[in-house]
Amino acid sequence: MKHVVIIGGTRGIGAGIGDVLRSKGWHLTATGVGSDEVAAYAEAHPNDTAVQLDVRDTSAVNAFFGALDNLQGLVNCAGILVRGAEYEIETFEAVIDINLTGTMRCCLAAQPLLAASGGAIVNTASMLSYFGGPLVPAYSASKGGVAQLTKALAGKWAADGVRVNAVAPGWIATEMTQALQDDPARSGPILGRTPMDRWGQPTEVGALAAWLLSEEATFITGAVYPVDGGYSAM
Repeated sequence: MKHVVIIGGTRGIGAGIGDVLRSKGWHLTATGVGSDEVAAYAEAHPNDTAVQLDVRDTSAVNAFFGALDNLQGLVNCAGILVRGAEYEIETFEAVIDINLTGTMRCCLAAQPLLAASGGAIVNTASMLSYFGGPLVPAYSASKGGVAQLTKALAGKWAADGVRVNAVAPGWIATEMTQALQDDPARSGPILGRTPMDRWGQPTEVGALAAWLLSEEATFITGAVYPVDGGYSAM
C-alpha cells in the first residue's frame, strides 16, 4: 500500500485531498498543529495515522520524517492567512514561515524517502500565486513563493526521480473561507467572476492532487495547476 503524508491534512483542503487518496487505496498520515484537531481526526479516521506537527519547528519536522520507513507521496497543505493584519511585520513573518518555509522544510525532510521510492510531491499554491491580495500580502507572497519553489525543486530533484507539482485552488468551501461564503456582499462578486458560479469543494482539489501523485502523471513535474472554476481565466 502506498503511503502519503498530508501536512495540514486534518482539516480543509488537506482533509479533502485525504478523502480522495484514501478512496484510491493510499495509507494516509495526516498532520495538524492542534492536539484537539488531531485527536478528532484520529477518532473519525481510525485507519489513518494522525500526528501533531508544527511546520515551523525544523527539528520536529526532521524527526517526523526521519521516523518513517517508506513514503511515496507528500502533500503540503499547511497554511494560514490573517486578513488585515499581515501588514504587521511579525504577522507577515509568521505567515511566510508556515506557508512557504514550512513547505520547504517538509520537502527537504521528505526528499530522501521519496527518492528511494520514486515518489512525488504536491504543494498547495493558490490563485493568489498569480494575483495580489490587498488584505493578505504575506499570504499572497507565500503562495507566489510556493509556485516558484515547486518549479525550482522540480528542476533540482528530477534526476533523483522525484516529481514536484502544485495545485492552485481558487475559492474553495472550507472553514478558511466560511465568513466569505456567509456574506452575500462578499460572496456575490466572487461567484460573479467565477464562470462555474459556485464554490469549489476540497475533494475537487483532491482529485487533481491524487492524479499528480499517480502513475498517470509520471512525465509531469514543475507544473502549477489552477483548480478555480475558471476564476483565473477571467
